[in-house]
Amino acid sequence: MLPLGTVAPDFQLPDTDGKIISLGSLKDKSALLVIFMCNHCPYVVHIRHGLAQLARDYQPRGVGVVGISSNDVENYPADGPALMKAEAKSAGYTFPYLYDETQAVAKAYRAACTPDIFLFDQDRKLVYRGQFDASRPGNGVPVTGNDLRAALEALLAGKPISEKQTASMGCNIKWKSGNEPDYF
Repeated sequence: MLPLGTVAPDFQLPDTDGKIISLGSLKDKSALLVIFMCNHCPYVVHIRHGLAQLARDYQPRGVGVVGISSNDVENYPADGPALMKAEAKSAGYTFPYLYDETQAVAKAYRAACTPDIFLFDQDRKLVYRGQFDASRPGNGVPVTGNDLRAALEALLAGKPISEKQTASMGCNIKWKSGNEPDYF
């Protein structure tokens, strides 16, 4: 996992309309939430409405939010840019949904699964990398986003965030053949 305190790796990726979004374009935000996600993963599908609501709740409070799909679309075409646009609309995402075709950004963040969640402070230092909440497909626990919300609330209030964080759980990022990272 990316160590707490790590400065957010830079990125320049297209959103679903082809507009390039970069880390620098989000510099005026008091915090930055980076979520590695995709369209087909049952874990992402399970939290998609909760994720959309969380973004609607925190974007007005100065939190920048981006979703990034890094999956191999040759073998997983449901995760391609055209369907990402439809998914963003269907799910009600109010944040840019970016496409990491080369998978370089996923590697820079040491992302492993979908969803994989990274929260950075105003200085773009990593303060939280963990689960959305304890809900999983089929476990009966309601989707609340309470783990991520607690981290966001602490950050926005200037309070420390516990270093005891539960890692995200989901589907592995679908790496292109021969492009698998060495951090597993």
